[in-house]
Amino acid sequence: MTDKLITVKEVSLNNNCPECYSTDGLTLTFKQKFKETKFYRSITNEVVEELKCNKCQSTIYPVSWTDAIDRVVDYQKKAFVPKPASLKLKRLAWIIFIVIDLITLLVILMLLFPEVLGMS
Repeated sequence: MTDKLITVKEVSLNNNCPECYSTDGLTLTFKQKFKETKFYRSITNEVVEELKCNKCQSTIYPVSWTDAIDRVVDYQKKAFVPKPASLKLKRLAWIIFIVIDLITLLVILMLLFPEVLGMS
């Protein structure tokens, strides 16, 4: 099973970077968790936001956010619409479900109509 974070939205901020004080390098990225197994692919409701400065290449953690950055991030969180959670079954899962359904149908037919199948 692999868990990945896929980028859903990136927003450039005009706030000062707390590390290098640049006003044009901050990028707020919203990422959503994506799971993939042999049987299915799914997008979860789990959203992670990351604030990064492209000038000094540093990740800005909430501890070092200024009040202005905090307000802008809160506004962007409210404006952000995540992708809806979804689950898509892969071909292997569908094959397993069909085989189980056929076996169940065969067992029911054997119990209800044993004379049709020559089991009387």
